[in-house]
Amino acid sequence: MPVFDFSNDTSEIKEEAVCTYTTFSSNVDHATIECPILILSNKKKQWEHHSCGVFSDQDKQTAFEFEGEDGTVISDILKLDSRFVSLVRWLGENHIHVRLSGENTVEGYCVYKIREIALGGGTKLSAEDGFLQFMIERLFQSDAPDERITDENLDEMGDDMKLTSIQSITDFMTCAGSTLPDNIRLWARRNLAVAKSHEVSQEERRHAQRALSIMTNIQWKSNYFKAIDPEEARRILDEELYGMERVKQRIIETIIQINRTHTLPAYGLLLVGPAGTGKSQIAYAVARILKLPWTTLDMSSINDPEQLTGSSRIYANAKPGIIMDAFSMAGESNLVFIINELDKANSGKGNGNPADVLLTLLDNLGFTDNYMECMIPTVGVYPIATANEKDQISAPLMSRFAVIDIPDYTPEEKKAIFQRFALPKVLKRMGLKDDECIMTDEALDAVIEMYSETTGIRDLEQAAEHIAANALYQIEVHHMNSVTFDDAMVRNLLL
Repeated sequence: MPVFDFSNDTSEIKEEAVCTYTTFSSNVDHATIECPILILSNKKKQWEHHSCGVFSDQDKQTAFEFEGEDGTVISDILKLDSRFVSLVRWLGENHIHVRLSGENTVEGYCVYKIREIALGGGTKLSAEDGFLQFMIERLFQSDAPDERITDENLDEMGDDMKLTSIQSITDFMTCAGSTLPDNIRLWARRNLAVAKSHEVSQEERRHAQRALSIMTNIQWKSNYFKAIDPEEARRILDEELYGMERVKQRIIETIIQINRTHTLPAYGLLLVGPAGTGKSQIAYAVARILKLPWTTLDMSSINDPEQLTGSSRIYANAKPGIIMDAFSMAGESNLVFIINELDKANSGKGNGNPADVLLTLLDNLGFTDNYMECMIPTVGVYPIATANEKDQISAPLMSRFAVIDIPDYTPEEKKAIFQRFALPKVLKRMGLKDDECIMTDEALDAVIEMYSETTGIRDLEQAAEHIAANALYQIEVHHMNSVTFDDAMVRNLLL
């Protein structure tokens, strides 16, 4: 019987991979020739502006295999943006055909765009390239990693590029898992294992997949905030608000604090004042100044803490809470939470007090949703609450805010707001010119007098709407060139 000696068999011995490139750190949000994604060697030939091929599977060297008329030509990767290391490896190991867009320079072939293509060279009209562009955009929006984080235990296969599928989530974790906070990355790996497992119920797999889809579609940003131009902030405040100099000064002070520390203040803002004084408008102006998405939480309609915290996955109809939904809708972790009617937060009618749930959100230590079963970072959340009555707010909630009292407008301020803002705004919306609806000084005084007992300016805005509508009616029906309102006409119209 023959005896075979396999001691010298080298068929299973792999050559050690050779890394041909150096990584560089970049925080640009899009690629250019000056700041490319990667640089390829062009010593063998000058590559075309649009060049097709595949990244090598990197078992021998890190390179790109150009497909040309003369066959396949291999070009080493010289430099690579550190954010794209995992993505390039994933493209190579899955042998995904791509088209590079770049330009030849003295450094090499600088690539600023990567698109997935079909085998014949045509761009795929499907979700595949859309997913790749989603990945590239997400990586561009992330900061340069301090060190490479590898997940050797994750599967890196798949060709289904739907963002809600298990395979696309697996691909996301492989290519851009480093963009997730550490605790969320660990949570995602565990839930991915549950979603793939056949040892758990279908319901558990469905909940795990849904939670993963929500979490991976949120861009988890750092708590670093860029400096804000105080003059631009002041311009926005003057544009949105009339008067309120003390309130504007307090907001500008907050902006200066952010510019010095590059982080959000430890306390949010609590705006307390009568209805209609523009509290919500101030909150929207601050969100605009901070250049953050915003979401509203109406405490008057929340009767059960579970509406905020979500329900446990043990229930078939379980779902995340309103706070987690807000992160999902915003698409990022840095946002402004506008909490309307905070003084109604203690009037819960369900099992517990909604106000207690808000405390964890306001402490910036992290928020846990019962459905997600994960600590959600809240260091990038800036809460702005509104309330009519300060006495109705619990002491623990009050201690989480810097309180700003919003006084009611004086008669002179109401007159200026009506004349310079409310009425011109309505006239513009109705397509009326300023000289088609004229109000005498006596008419203006009559409007202010009639609404002197009401707080805020909402009634004044409704009065402006009524007056403008009447002017439009007379112009269209009675063919008048313009309408001039006096004291008697205003009182007769608004009574």
